[in-house]
Amino acid sequence: MTGQAFAPQWPAALGARPAGERLARVRRSPHFVDGAFRNPVPTRRSTDRAVRLMLRAQREAAGLRRPTGEIPLTVRRAADYADGPESGLRATWLGHATVLVEIDGRRVLFDPVWSTRCSPSAAFGPARLHPMPMGWSELPYLDAVVISHDHYDHLDMATVKALALRDTQFAVPLGLGAHLERWGVPPERILELDWHETAEIAGLQFTATPARHYCNRGARVLGTVLWASWVVSGPMHRVFHSGDTGYFPGFADIADAYGPFDLTMIQAGAYCDAWPEVHLDPEEAVQAHIDLTGAVLLPIHWGTFDLAPHAWHAPAERVLAESERRGVAVAVPRPGQFVEPASKEPVEAWWRAIAAVRGK
Repeated sequence: MTGQAFAPQWPAALGARPAGERLARVRRSPHFVDGAFRNPVPTRRSTDRAVRLMLRAQREAAGLRRPTGEIPLTVRRAADYADGPESGLRATWLGHATVLVEIDGRRVLFDPVWSTRCSPSAAFGPARLHPMPMGWSELPYLDAVVISHDHYDHLDMATVKALALRDTQFAVPLGLGAHLERWGVPPERILELDWHETAEIAGLQFTATPARHYCNRGARVLGTVLWASWVVSGPMHRVFHSGDTGYFPGFADIADAYGPFDLTMIQAGAYCDAWPEVHLDPEEAVQAHIDLTGAVLLPIHWGTFDLAPHAWHAPAERVLAESERRGVAVAVPRPGQFVEPASKEPVEAWWRAIAAVRGK
């Protein structure tokens, strides 16, 4: 057995449960306790007052959760990547948590989602507020694909199936490879890591680091798949991608072990007081960046899907305000726009022209 298990009637979009040696590795993990993976600190997925807090947030954000016009994009072609960045490090935020990073002559794609909906079905679920700024056929050669966890807005079956046809290595948290293998990724191209494990792909070092979150691809696999943030290090540069996470002291520990970072890509959207321990709010995202000793902060996980009861533009506006207050260098690109940390370009508040305002 290659390390996956699923019943024929189990919908393909729900992935597969780890089995065989893959499940044995899961069970050997020090983070797997009493039949399930555990967070680095005690964590609740929601508060005792979750329903009341959610309803209040929905009232406060009523009419503000979508842009008033088209989100401006910078359309990308494969030819744009023919020549790498002069500085050796460049990122293209493609929307939500999907980021294409060019680092020391290599290309790494984080949390790729090309589907219209982040859902197990193409018929329902949160739909995109903007198209991908890069067509699938324009995606350049990739040295590695990194996935943080198995929620639908980070792990997309259709995208994985398409990437399975490419000669690309996948770096994923422990147990998640079962999903990929069911969707056609050859097992020899799947690298599964526990927290603080490091492996090399194409001359880059990939390290799975702790995050305060959870995985859920259906009850059958619940507890057997790990979530992670990621550190990718090259000969000259280091980057950090948060995946989804709540705030916890571990960011400083990650910095001590693997930092400092030239670029941090940190979740700053889809927050709510109803689930404060599993997502960062914008101010916490800035604090996490400071803890990580990052040079430039790229806020992610906002603007593409309506996943939480806050104003569409609030993550960008609040991150910018907090960064200015704390003296943090921040980049808030439109989807598809290049971010080259070494250039330290000023922020263009492009979202303000299409942000819904109370009373208008």
